Amino acid sequence: MSDARYEEGVERPLRLQALDAEDLKIISALVQDAVFPASEMAWNSKRREFGLLVNRFRWENQAQGRTTGDVERVQAVLMLRDVLSVASSGIDRNDQDLVLSLLSIQFSPAEDGAGHVSLILAGDGEIRLAVECLDVALSDVTRPYRAPSRKAPSHPLDKDD
Repeated sequence: MSDARYEEGVERPLRLQALDAEDLKIISALVQDAVFPASEMAWNSKRREFGLLVNRFRWENQAQGRTTGDVERVQAVLMLRDVLSVASSGIDRNDQDLVLSLLSIQFSPAEDGAGHVSLILAGDGEIRLAVECLDVALSDVTRPYRAPSRKAPSHPLDKDD
């Protein structure tokens, strides 16, 4: 018996869960440059769940050295559980046509496994969730589709770098 290889999962929908900060780094990398309308996020305080329906760039294609003709996105659900509260900054919550771009997900631990999860958005926006423990899941929910731009997102380096 051997370990699974990365290549074996490329054509299958992703189903990942992060229960610690190291796992979260993987999910964060996979949702970098995901876009979503502000209307596609919801918090259910009774169930203590916060979810987003995002259009994530399929970075795993780029890792395989695929050509620009294979630049794809896929709709995915990003679900955070054990959420105690949600706050946001830099977002006009009244603008239902607002499209947000997710840059990264960060975890700031507190005592006893609790802490804060920050969804860092382009344009200095942030969604900050107080969590009882870290429990984040990413699940692809559609077939991949060709990215409308037909190019991979890029992040030019600052002149100071």
